[in-house]
Amino acid sequence: PTDISDAIDRPDRVVWVDLTDAGDDDLARLREEFALHPLAVEDVLERRQRPKLETYPDHVFIVAYGGVDDPLDLPEVNVFVGSNWLVTVREANRAGRRFPVEGVLRRFERLHGERPTVGFLLYVLLDGLVDEHFHILDRVEGDLDRIERRALESGNGGGGRDRSAADRALQEDILHLRRELIILRRRVVPLRDVVTSILRDEVPWISSEERVWFQDVLDHLLRIADTVDSQRELLGNAVDAHLAMVSNRVNEIMKKMTSWGAILLGATLIAGIYGMNFDEMPELGWRFGYPGALGMMVVLTLGLFTYFKRRGWL
Repeated sequence: PTDISDAIDRPDRVVWVDLTDAGDDDLARLREEFALHPLAVEDVLERRQRPKLETYPDHVFIVAYGGVDDPLDLPEVNVFVGSNWLVTVREANRAGRRFPVEGVLRRFERLHGERPTVGFLLYVLLDGLVDEHFHILDRVEGDLDRIERRALESGNGGGGRDRSAADRALQEDILHLRRELIILRRRVVPLRDVVTSILRDEVPWISSEERVWFQDVLDHLLRIADTVDSQRELLGNAVDAHLAMVSNRVNEIMKKMTSWGAILLGATLIAGIYGMNFDEMPELGWRFGYPGALGMMVVLTLGLFTYFKRRGWL
């Protein structure tokens, strides 16, 4: 590390320093060797910053996030860029995973041409960071398809514990996926502003020829942002479909309960009439009064049952 200052004094070289789990001592040494601005170093120590680009007199500071399987826990990548040097400080997420730079290095060595530049190295790094998000979107797309099928199937069957448990599980998955899309959008949209700043020539060490490459990164970011917005809209449609299915299922249950209530109401009405304690009720002294009342109850009950059955309420 003490030879870094000597290496960056040679303009024909590009120096890339990569740190993982950098501590205070490591950052203090970097600050001394590269003359980093203390505010940028402070942002590295605080972690979980939003994607951004900050310009200082002799370097720029970029915060970005790499792609892993979990959009809620993307690993942070802090980048310092100078005239002929680049420093990456890669932080691990809660699962201990970091954005892998091996593929970035191989691609840079394969494509940089006769004279490597820090501008092309930054392009390859940002392009690798952005492309990782497409894998996340593919996984989210699969989760969204499964949620849509489950939402459409939620109207089948009646109630019960199994149906209620399935509804709760579906709601939890919907909320989890919605949160993933929100966090993913928060990591992508500000990074679009970072690339736009580079295209506006706010990084003086990137030539006009190299800025053309960053237009490809911006196109990828726009595609990702559009896909995230589309998936959020589809998820909202799945929520509406699920609520509609649940409402229809509740309506079917209410129709059945109403039908049975109406069926029992007829017999209850007859029993209530002849259960009144009046002395002058002609049917009370009738020989066939009791079987006649029972017969009316049976006929009325069967008639109402047949009616509601034909209407599809039972």
